[in-house]
Amino acid sequence: MSPVTAGVLQLLALIAALALAYRPLGDYMARVYSSERHYKPEKWIYKAIGANPSAEMRWPAYLRGVLAFSAVSVLFLYALQRLQGSLPGSLGFVSIDPDQAFNTAASFVANTNWQSYAGEQAMGHVVQTGGLAVQNFVSAAVGMAVAVALVRGFARSRTGELGNFWADLVRGTVRILLPISVIGALILVACGVIQNFAGIHEVGQFLGGTQQWNGGAVASQEVIKELGTNGGGYFNANSAHPFENPTPFSNLFEIFLILVIPFALTRTFGRMVGNLRQGYAILATMATIWLGFTALMMWTEFAHHGPAFDIAGGAMEGKETRFGVAGSSIFAVATTLTSTGAVNSFHSSYTGFGGGIAMLGMQLGEIAPGGVGSGLYGMLIMAIIAVFIAGLMVGRTPEYLGKKIGTRQIKLAACYILITPALVLCFTAAAMALPTPGNSMANPGAHGFSEILYAYTSGANNNGSAFAGLNADTQWFNSTIGIAMLLGRFLPIVFVLALAGSLAEQQPVPETAGTLRTDKPLYAGLLVGTIVIITGLTYFPALALGPLAEGLAS
Repeated sequence: MSPVTAGVLQLLALIAALALAYRPLGDYMARVYSSERHYKPEKWIYKAIGANPSAEMRWPAYLRGVLAFSAVSVLFLYALQRLQGSLPGSLGFVSIDPDQAFNTAASFVANTNWQSYAGEQAMGHVVQTGGLAVQNFVSAAVGMAVAVALVRGFARSRTGELGNFWADLVRGTVRILLPISVIGALILVACGVIQNFAGIHEVGQFLGGTQQWNGGAVASQEVIKELGTNGGGYFNANSAHPFENPTPFSNLFEIFLILVIPFALTRTFGRMVGNLRQGYAILATMATIWLGFTALMMWTEFAHHGPAFDIAGGAMEGKETRFGVAGSSIFAVATTLTSTGAVNSFHSSYTGFGGGIAMLGMQLGEIAPGGVGSGLYGMLIMAIIAVFIAGLMVGRTPEYLGKKIGTRQIKLAACYILITPALVLCFTAAAMALPTPGNSMANPGAHGFSEILYAYTSGANNNGSAFAGLNADTQWFNSTIGIAMLLGRFLPIVFVLALAGSLAEQQPVPETAGTLRTDKPLYAGLLVGTIVIITGLTYFPALALGPLAEGLAS
């Protein structure tokens, strides 16, 4: 069987698995967020934090909950890292430096999981399991809660109430993420992923000396790393490490975990707004972009350019032989079109155009299908923009799901889509203009520029993957990428919740013959075009200086 055929079969198997999970998982999540019942363990949590889960919140109160919880999480994780040297189970590792501790705390709380450290050489068991793994759960639950709040904004009328943040946070963690993670961790252990609390031990001979490895609760962290679209690896090699991702089956299963909740949330959306066809339209848009990017990446990396490529069967530099070009390409697209950032190969070693495809996936806003929660609310923002553009084209008042898209709504949507590109381009420009940051580049020219552009694209879009050639463990990059991650996560949430509140206050507009049908293929095509054009106009000059220039020169 040729590598291309094997890749196509892997993709078809993945699509089949996602299709089987789509309806039951989407409907289940709709029931979770619509239920009025509180389970006993959830009541214990509400009592411990002093929250009333039945109290409805308007958008400012909901936002205060998001920001307060996230601020406490940043402080807790920062303190845990700074105290690591004094904690049991630290494996002898010292406390983390202040700038790196800030960067890591901001990263994991913002669901970015950018890592400027080597996990097996810096973090002990307590920080890994009690700090980083916990944030993998709750940061994902925060994204899901914000998405559900926006969906309620479309579903409700003549009220500014969006639900209760604490109830949404706890339910997302306890009823969705935890049960799936338990099952997924058992599957990963069966595949060979390690799960223990072993200390550092020496194994074999390596270049005349012994090699040291430490164990860890890897399977339990790996599953939520992918399921929650987090991406922070237990080991520096991330999902290219055999302790995290040992076989082609585990590789395909991890890709499934990355995609299953973001795709299924479109079903949840359709169920909660009372129109499943609207969810299918969003699903079709996401799937079209994801399949298009996957096909482009596989074609780019399989293209043969000389004897070395012919012998290897494609661009194998930086890729694990157990996954090959196909398994690596599918993983790379899945992780950059979502906010996951996990890697099973090294994106810096991809072809010029291949690296550009990974970068463009993040620059789209990671909405195909995007992060857990963040992908859905990002796509709904783009849906509002597309409706507004369609209304301008035909001279009709734009409406979406029975809600008028007026001046306030479009301003909030515009702020949402402008904030992340502004962060990416401004920080990249500053890094290129100053003398010190440029010293961290491993390569000169277009590829070196791509390393820095990729780093800030990854940080501001809450992805977390890296080109791997950039030395980001400096005060400049730890500080600026940390700021970009926090602003890139929470400023858009402000606009999303403000938009949700304004929509919930409206009275539904009855559908007429002049209403744009947003559940039809024509609208899905318009939405795809809107996403691609907006991103292209925003990032094309920067992409032309980096991956496009490198690809054309090779």
